[in-house]
Amino acid sequence: MPPGEGEARVRVHAVGVCGTDYSGYLGKMAFFSYPRIPGHELGVEVVSVGADVTNVKPGDRCSVEPYINCQRCYSCRRGHTNCCENHQTLGVHCDGGLRPFFVVPARKLHVSRKLASEQLALIETLAIGCHAVNRAAPKPGENVLVLGAGPIGLSVIEFARISGARVIVLDLNKQRLAFVREKLKVPDTIVSGASALEQLRDITSGQLADVVIDATGHHESMSRCFEFATFAARVVYVGITVKELVFPHAPIMHRRELTLMASRNALSTDFPRIIGLIEEGRIDTKPWLTHRAEFAEVPAVFPTWLKPETGVIKAVVHVRAE
Repeated sequence: MPPGEGEARVRVHAVGVCGTDYSGYLGKMAFFSYPRIPGHELGVEVVSVGADVTNVKPGDRCSVEPYINCQRCYSCRRGHTNCCENHQTLGVHCDGGLRPFFVVPARKLHVSRKLASEQLALIETLAIGCHAVNRAAPKPGENVLVLGAGPIGLSVIEFARISGARVIVLDLNKQRLAFVREKLKVPDTIVSGASALEQLRDITSGQLADVVIDATGHHESMSRCFEFATFAARVVYVGITVKELVFPHAPIMHRRELTLMASRNALSTDFPRIIGLIEEGRIDTKPWLTHRAEFAEVPAVFPTWLKPETGVIKAVVHVRAE
């Protein structure tokens, strides 16, 4: 299909696989509709562009911002394009990029002259964490507690560190916490359990966390995370659950005057910022990319990536379109 006005036809080189894809595969993602071509973490090459397109040209290597917004609704007009009222995410609400070629709005392409295709496919994951940290606005020296050390939690860690805050990570999975300490060089980790609050008190000299960012997507964690927050702290939900959340208001939420925020997707401006941070060496992508597969191998290997014992942090499919 040739590109129309404002569009670009792209060749797909690399597709990152994330929790949304796993949930969609298992039939557990609330926002999925079927049948659906997945793939929203994408490293692509521009093949051709519409006559009016000026921001990209054939041959450009790009990361794709997969949040297709209408540009007309009240949210879009106020700059909140990440939560467009008519929002469509590639690979979730509409067909994504796990295919050799497709057409995308050219304004959703972000060029890099230096990054490899699989690095470009990682930008969207990092953008989720970038936006969540921007919502929390941590200050240098503040304590930021990240709940959940999956890929979204890891992306939060990257940007919390860049803010100058002290990062503390809590998770059930000791293997993930070891990765955080050894690969991301974050020394303060807590194994989830009955003593987690006391461990946090010890690490923070009794202060608790100025910012709590819950990246678990688990309703019990999201209901209980307020206990880790200090007075006048900010709590951000970046994980998603369809279950009800229940938490005490007067003794914790009100008494501590906490601020609760959600974080959805990312903004267009996050993508070039992240590309620049990787190009400058401030974010190292090497530890992230743990598993790779060719397109033809996906039916066989995809189910194995669901198993925690495989140690998947980020799997990438190389489409290698001709």
